[in-house]
Amino acid sequence: MKDMQMSSTGAATNMSTSGGVMVGGAMMTPDKDIVDNAVGSSEHTTLVAAVKAGGLVETLKGAGPFTVFAPTNAAFEKLPAGTVNTLVMPENKQKLTTILTYHVVPGRLMAADLKDGQTLTTVEGETLTVSAKGGSVMLRDAKGGTATVTTPNVVSSNGITHVIDAVLMPTK
Repeated sequence: MKDMQMSSTGAATNMSTSGGVMVGGAMMTPDKDIVDNAVGSSEHTTLVAAVKAGGLVETLKGAGPFTVFAPTNAAFEKLPAGTVNTLVMPENKQKLTTILTYHVVPGRLMAADLKDGQTLTTVEGETLTVSAKGGSVMLRDAKGGTATVTTPNVVSSNGITHVIDAVLMPTK
C-alpha cells in the first residue's frame, strides 16, 4: 500500500508504505525510536538540534510511549529572526525544553484518535486543542497559534510522530 501525501506547496513529498513513512528523504520505520527516525529527516534538522541542545535525546529515546508533534525546519523559519539561535544557547536551555516538551503528549495517539475539540495535556503541563475536520488535523496552542498536521502517523518503536507546519508556543 502506497499513499502520496501532498505538501503545502502541492508537491508529493511524503510516501507511506506498510514498512514506514518517507519523511524528509528518509524512511521512518517502526523498528526505530522517535529520535532515530527524526535524525534521518532532512526536514527536521532544526528540531533534532533543538532536542540535543535541550537535553531531551535520552528522554525521547526512552520507552514512552510518546506522541510527538514535530515542527519542520520551515516551521522554525517562521519564528522571528534569531529565535532559534537564541533558544539553543546553553543559558536558554530551560525555555527551549519548555517549548519542546509542549510538543509531546504522553501516550500513543494516531490521527484517528485525535477528535475535534479534544484537549491534550502536554508533557510540559499545558494543553493543546485539536481541530479535526474533513480529514485534516490542526492544533491550537495556549497563545492561539495553530499548526496543521502535514504528515500523520509516523510510527516509531516508542510512539507516534505527526509532522506539523508551525512551532507551538506555551504561555510560559
